[in-house]
Amino acid sequence: MNVTVRLAQQPEADDLLGRSALAALVGMLLDQQVPMEWAFTGPLTIAQRLGRDDLDAHEIAVHNPEAFVALLSEKPAVHRYPAAMAKRVQQLCQFLVAQYDGDAAALWRDVATGRELLSRLNALPGFGKQKSQIFLALLGKQYGVRPEGWREAAGLYGEEGAYRSVADITGPESLDKVRVHKQEVKAAAKEARTAKV
Repeated sequence: MNVTVRLAQQPEADDLLGRSALAALVGMLLDQQVPMEWAFTGPLTIAQRLGRDDLDAHEIAVHNPEAFVALLSEKPAVHRYPAAMAKRVQQLCQFLVAQYDGDAAALWRDVATGRELLSRLNALPGFGKQKSQIFLALLGKQYGVRPEGWREAAGLYGEEGAYRSVADITGPESLDKVRVHKQEVKAAAKEARTAKV
């Protein structure tokens, strides 16, 4: 895996995301309740604090849980909720070790269809339907992982030319467009709630 991505908007972090399947997965896991760039810089921060140039699922899976929480909590913290996210990252790595011998790319290496890949992503700890569809769209749009029917399986996130999620971020301009879309969705949801009252 060696692609150019601009998800973290930070060259060293983006380089790791472009060459490491596990880093991309962990970045996606962290992408909630924090700005996208912060989430996708997380894998590099974790790797550096472990003294590595990449993440290793085996190493993280067996890392002392309290020490791993401390590692994510160091200032600047990897996430707004470092303790909860440390637990989730470890659970993800433990699952990958148990199911895929720690090889994150094995999740999609031999899949025949988008639906099958979505099913595998849905099985990951911390990945609900929406996160799985967004990651599937990211794999298809930016990582060249395109099993048959991947766009359909990714739902709205798979649409070409859309600016809905991290799957559509290729630089600062597209990041701004995704942010505008998210604000519009939030405003519409708020308006719908107000109308019900």
